[in-house]
Amino acid sequence: MSNIDGWRRTHGCGELCAADIGKEVVICGWVHNWRDHGGVIFIDLRDRSGISQLVFNPAADAKMGEEAAGLRHEYVAAVKGTVAPRPQNMINPKMKTGEIEIHASNLKLINASETPPFQINDPDAALSEELRLRYRYLDLRRPALQQNIIFRHNVTMQVRKYMWENGFVEIETPVLMKSTPEGARDFLVPSRVNKGKFYALPQSPQTYKQILMVSGFERYFQIARCFRDEDLRADRQPEFTQIDAELSFVDEEDIYGIFEGMMKYVFKNCLDIDIPTPFQRMTYKEALFTYGSDKPDLRFGLPIQDVTENFAESQFKVFRSVIDSGGKIAAVNADSCGDFTRKTIDGLTSLVGRYGAKGLVWFRVTDAGLDGPSVKFLSDVEMSNIRRQVSAKTGDMIFVIADKEKTCFTAMGQLRLEIARLKNLISGKEFNFLWVTEFPLFELSEEQNRYTSVHHPFTAPMKEDLELLAGGQYYKARSRAYDLVINGTEAGGGSIRIHDSNVQRRIFDLLGISREEAREKFGFLLKALSFGAPPHAGLAFGLDRLVMLMLGLDSIRDVIPFPKTTTGLSLMDNAPDFVSAEQLAELGIKINE
Repeated sequence: MSNIDGWRRTHGCGELCAADIGKEVVICGWVHNWRDHGGVIFIDLRDRSGISQLVFNPAADAKMGEEAAGLRHEYVAAVKGTVAPRPQNMINPKMKTGEIEIHASNLKLINASETPPFQINDPDAALSEELRLRYRYLDLRRPALQQNIIFRHNVTMQVRKYMWENGFVEIETPVLMKSTPEGARDFLVPSRVNKGKFYALPQSPQTYKQILMVSGFERYFQIARCFRDEDLRADRQPEFTQIDAELSFVDEEDIYGIFEGMMKYVFKNCLDIDIPTPFQRMTYKEALFTYGSDKPDLRFGLPIQDVTENFAESQFKVFRSVIDSGGKIAAVNADSCGDFTRKTIDGLTSLVGRYGAKGLVWFRVTDAGLDGPSVKFLSDVEMSNIRRQVSAKTGDMIFVIADKEKTCFTAMGQLRLEIARLKNLISGKEFNFLWVTEFPLFELSEEQNRYTSVHHPFTAPMKEDLELLAGGQYYKARSRAYDLVINGTEAGGGSIRIHDSNVQRRIFDLLGISREEAREKFGFLLKALSFGAPPHAGLAFGLDRLVMLMLGLDSIRDVIPFPKTTTGLSLMDNAPDFVSAEQLAELGIKINE
């Protein structure tokens, strides 16, 4: 153990137990708590391993007792003493060290501390995130947050072990690379040596890992740092970590088998949970039209029903106009929600409005039939049919949205989640795994008024949809992409890649990327693929997000040592910040005021 001013540290504060009674020990750490019981002073000393209770007897050593009485929260101290059993009525079964205490024989104050801006020893303290991030070095002393970071370390090590055992080679790829379009804005790094030119920080190692497949490594992985200049939220940061992998000579079944195995291995070794395999699979269309999301949470029911046909002849103007314009009508049966108040319903109406829905129709299911403000516009047959179609019973409530297809089902998906939260249908202790497959290859960008890649232009189309690429309905083609969803959150995703140059050229043509533009943006990769590229596929998991899910947390900021705020600021060190005029001049950059 380490040497502190001539004392050799023998144990961590949380490592001692009843088997150590009688041993002389030296421990070091921070003062977690102190109590003067009139004649006996108790100090709780903390390090990353846990807490030990120290006992000082001023009657036996007045000088040491005086020094102990002067200790305060977060002072750093070293203590020499003998491990003794706690009195029977003071045993704490919740602590590993709860059966013992250390009778101090010597005390060394290593460093004093200013009064902390918040209590580190109070796990339930209501702290603002701004305060926590400004004093992150103190926030990271809190045992719960330290355990999160240590758990993340364990997950990372278990991933590495699994990948090494399954023939993957860990290879680092550059952090300074060429800017290539990958869906989000790049962070750019100016070159001093090549003025006017810029590196980009990688949004992912996508191009490099494909090149590694061309290079014959066959199975690559990396715990990779990635950077995306995009709007932030609770599960998104400008810099994040991926478990990144690429494999040659594989298809979807190989991908599912290998990475289901990785999840099973990690959950068993980190949480001692046995994850059943194989995981459930669902196509993108089934997920969207049954659960209103391409990452559905299947820990509860509340499936969405397409009830458009039920109202094909409806005279209700709200439904009629939507059907005539080619939209959809969807319904969900909220089981036992007939007691929802008008205030709750108004809140749900506002919720779906935030996702584009123009309104929310609702019916209470009673013994007499359906009740609600829209009942007068519907026929008896329509009401009977919708009740039967959604399997509603007395005491339930039926919610209906009529709108453009994607808006209708997306808004209904959010409504489904909110109903589950209101009725406490979501189990925090359950882990539900789902592969979502057969994503669209293209999506219409209203901003650009053209079709773009849903994932990236190197994603392979479904074999049976290859003929669509030659005709006018190419936008209907499905991709060989897959996402792994855990509890309604996308934990990872990837695809089978295109290795046929003719298919790749056709994709570029459909995306409006000219040969010249393709060479400019992807020339190095296209050239590599021309030299005998093997069939290959890849997958990347968000490590931060995976750890967050495993720990049942709401924010990835609680599993990242030094995260940014939702506006991309690091409050602790005030980054980003201005740089000097001299630095800018050296780079050949002028700031446009």
